[in-house]
Amino acid sequence: MLGVPKSTLSGWLSKFALPPAARKRISNRVRRGSALGLIRRNKHQTTLARERAEHTRRSAASKISSLSRRELLLIGSALYWAEGYKRVIVRNGQAVTHHPVSFTNSDSILVKMFLRFLRECLLVPDEKIKANLRIFPHQKGHAIQRYWQLQTGISSKNFSRIYTGMSQSSRGKRPFNRLSHGVIQIRVANTPLFHTIMGYIAGLQKFV
Repeated sequence: MLGVPKSTLSGWLSKFALPPAARKRISNRVRRGSALGLIRRNKHQTTLARERAEHTRRSAASKISSLSRRELLLIGSALYWAEGYKRVIVRNGQAVTHHPVSFTNSDSILVKMFLRFLRECLLVPDEKIKANLRIFPHQKGHAIQRYWQLQTGISSKNFSRIYTGMSQSSRGKRPFNRLSHGVIQIRVANTPLFHTIMGYIAGLQKFV
């Protein structure tokens, strides 16, 4: 209103005491301004963080432009090392001599990568690849099976069982509704194939 700098006004008015009501109005205005500024800054920082994360992911993804058969073999072996059933089957206190390849997961992308490993590296024909499903009581078995058929390319006749409920090992680890498509188990009844994969894993272990 006066057309002079705030510093000049501060000098002119430094000896005057503001009434309580005026001090309160100024204090409230400063707090509101600080809060709004903080909210704007946080939103801006969040946007920048998301943009940086997306840029980093795109940059990293661009470094993987192809996948050789050898690389797929290593990936598939590592996946089985992490998620496959590896313990020796024991019945009546005796280790049995047969052992299927058994791989269980809920991530469709990861499952498809493992199936590529079976089909392209180990040359397992589709008719030998079987599947079981584990679902929850609120889910519909036929819908879940249809989803996994589309994801995996496994024929409906090769889906043998649908279990309802959560496995003992998974209880308490995650909310049941996070697994919106249940869990699929990929099985190939081939003992030499199992030992081949275990051999690949043993080969990887040499580099640890």
